[in-house]
Parts: sequence; C-alpha cells; structure tokens
Amino acid sequence: MEFAYALLVLILAVFIAAFILLVVGTIYFDFSNSEIPLGVDQPVKLRIVHSILIGTAVLGKILEKLGLCSQLGFTRYMRRGKKLGEDPKLFMKDLQFGKVPVRIYQPRVPSAGRRRGVLYFHGGGWMFGSINAYETVCRYIARESESVVMSVEYRLAPEHTYPAQYEDCLTATTCFMKTAEDYGVDPARIIISGDSAGGNLAAAVCQTLVSRPDLPKVHAQILIYPCLQAIDFDLPSYQQNCGVPILFRERMAFYVLQYLKGDASFLEDVLEGSHMPVDVKLKFRKWLSADNILKEFKVRGYKPKVPIECSNEVYEALKKFCEPAFSPLLAEDAVVRQLPESFILTCEYDVLRDDALLYKKRLEDSGVPVTWYHIDNGFHGIISLFDNGRLSFPAGKKGLDNIVNFLRSL
Repeated sequence: MEFAYALLVLILAVFIAAFILLVVGTIYFDFSNSEIPLGVDQPVKLRIVHSILIGTAVLGKILEKLGLCSQLGFTRYMRRGKKLGEDPKLFMKDLQFGKVPVRIYQPRVPSAGRRRGVLYFHGGGWMFGSINAYETVCRYIARESESVVMSVEYRLAPEHTYPAQYEDCLTATTCFMKTAEDYGVDPARIIISGDSAGGNLAAAVCQTLVSRPDLPKVHAQILIYPCLQAIDFDLPSYQQNCGVPILFRERMAFYVLQYLKGDASFLEDVLEGSHMPVDVKLKFRKWLSADNILKEFKVRGYKPKVPIECSNEVYEALKKFCEPAFSPLLAEDAVVRQLPESFILTCEYDVLRDDALLYKKRLEDSGVPVTWYHIDNGFHGIISLFDNGRLSFPAGKKGLDNIVNFLRSL
C-alpha cells in the first residue's frame, strides 16, 4: 500500500515537473523567437495569447511522443471551439450543401424584404479552424448587420490538399446561391467573405464566379487579412513582421506547402525565394512588385532581394502556386475588372499585409470600388479575438464593426 502511494506521488511529481518545464519552455520560446513591436494593440495580451498557442503545440507534441494522440489532432481539438447556446436574436441551423457542412444564422427580427446573404470562410492556414471556432464572429456579423450568414466547414490539410478547400467553398457558395430565397436572402445581395486562409478562398471563389452566368452576380467581397500569393515571401510586410505573433513568416510558408502538398518539403526553398524560376517572377512582377506598395509601408525597413534561380524539381512540385485559384493575386486583368465591390482589411503588424495592399491596387486600377480599413496597431488574427474574455482586443472589435458598417451600406 505504501509502495503504491509512493509510486502515485512520484508520478504526480513527474507530471508537475513536466508541466512547469512546459510553461517555462513556452515562455522562453515566446520571448526568444517572437517580436512584439511597441505599436501593437495590447502587447501583453498578445504575448499571453501567443504563449497559449505555443504551449498547446508543445503539449500536443508531448502527447504524440507518449502515443496518446497526434500533435495535429490535439491542436485542432484545442482550437476547435464549441457551439454556443441559443441566441435570442438568431435562428441557427446546421445543414449540408452537397457533402459540405454549413451553419446558417438568421436574424429573428422581422424584415420588410429579403436580406443580405453573407458567406463566411474561416481562417486557420487551411489546416485549422471550424464553424464552432468562428461562432462568435459569425453571430456578431449576423446580429449587427441583420444579414443571413452562412459559415462553411471546408476540408482541412494535410489530409485534404489543394484544391479540396477551394472546391468545398465553391460548392457551398453555388448551392447557397441557388437556394438563397429559401433562407430569406435576396440572390442579388450575396456577399462572399473570409479571413486569412478563408480570405484566400473567398477571393478565389469570387474570381471563379465571374464566369458563371447561370448564377446570380456576387454583390460584394470582404477580404480580411487574406493570403493571396505564394510567389514572394520577401515583400516589405514579410520582412518587417517575420517574427510578429501570431503568424510568423516561416509558418506562413509552412501553411501554403501543407495546403498544396500535404507536407513541408521545399520549405527552405520557399523561404529563400528559390522555389520559382526567375522568368516566372518577372512575369508576375507587374502585380507583385514592392514598387506598387506605398512608401509609408516601407519605413520600418525593406531590402529588395535579388531573384534566385530554382531547380526544375522544385518548380515542378510547386508550380500550382501560380494558379489563380491558389494565388488570386495572379488572376488576369480580364477577371479582376469583373469583380464586385470589395472591402479589404489589413493589419500593420502582419506578414500578409502587402498581399492585400497589392490586391487592393489591382482592384482599384481595374475600376473596382474598394473600401479599405487598416488597423495600424493590429496583428494577424485580431478579428477573431474581438470578444475573447480578458484576452479581447479593442482594435479587433473596431475592425469588425467596420465590416458590419460596410455590410449595412450594401
């Protein structure tokens, strides 16, 4: 009996020690590998949020080593969120469009006519995220803009690679367009939106739909700090914010590779810029050049990189990076000029800032009306943290309110 008790105490001590090491290691990793600029909204809160994310990943790795679960599965579980209770202002229903799970949010308040319909594609690097994780965001948009919102649960990488996520979002969108009136939505007032990886999918779906005369014309698109290209990872925002949480430059390259191939091979090639032939880079320079970015976004430092040649093996493996469905920034002018009125949100301390700025310029040069909101103290992912208890960020709430105001104006 005494031996069993002593063994139990020893096991408990080991777990406590492991937990302490995990906490200390997480804090050390965060401070040694990340950089939080002075201008960021609530820097201490951001440090805590980032430490929690790192701690989750580290704990997942420990559990994987113990053979209890995979790191990816554990991290997804911790980030997945949960379905909230009933909302007095909304009707909510889970459906499937084709094989794609969706959740529809409909305002309870009576409407004189059919409402706007907003499709929302969640972020998460094409690997994480879910309907539940974005429940708070979608409820807020539906309530405050009095729109019908449909959140889409697309398949995730690495189990499902490109173009599975894009195809799921396209399927859900076309099904919703064809049945919009069943949900009290005006088919002529459908808006496609998304953040981060979801912003990539929203932009790609919008481009595809310009060549679909059998469907209603998309009324507007809302792109929230979207990833729009995988050709140049040395734009000013990538250089300036390479170590700013919660999205590092290296992590963004990792995500695009997982989305494309389901693994991170050729990561170093992507980071050093040797994953695309020089002639390909020159071909897209007119749309990707840092010269198209305002000088005010280069004052924190920018050094142009000399193009590096790549091997045929690397290019053959990654050439789908050049497809507009993967990199919407590379779409032809004939497609871009047909796109609907757009809202673009950017954050100053975000590696993806310049993707959105370059797309904004392309849209404006093509005569597309653009409403732009820049969070000058924002970081990647801030919108999702607008209502996160003690770890909420006022700048995220302000950004989301600007999105709601844009919707109300449509």
